[in-house]
Amino acid sequence: QVQLVESGGGLVQAGGSLRLSCAASGSIGSFNVMGWYRQAPGKQRELVARAITGGSTNYADSVKGRFTMSRDNAKNTAYLQMNSLKPEDTAVYYCNAVFRGASASYDYWGQGTQVTVSS
Repeated sequence: QVQLVESGGGLVQAGGSLRLSCAASGSIGSFNVMGWYRQAPGKQRELVARAITGGSTNYADSVKGRFTMSRDNAKNTAYLQMNSLKPEDTAVYYCNAVFRGASASYDYWGQGTQVTVSS
């Protein structure tokens, strides 16, 4: 069973930066897609960034130019570098990984890490 563990969240002032990490128990090179999502209180979970293995990385319009997703396959870890943070970025951030097998697709989620941006 694959486990994803996020870390790096915390409290930061507006304009500051944080780097989130998502450590996987297995090889992230085997995942077809990895992504970061967030959920603010009272709102639905939304996509922040999504990277297709061997393909492109897409970002939500609200974070383009401020957030960067990267992966270190040797460390089985994905990252989300968040710069120029805004209060509206406050949310629980979740790591997601998708493995598409021959007959089924498997979706994995981490437990989430809280990011709070103060004004």
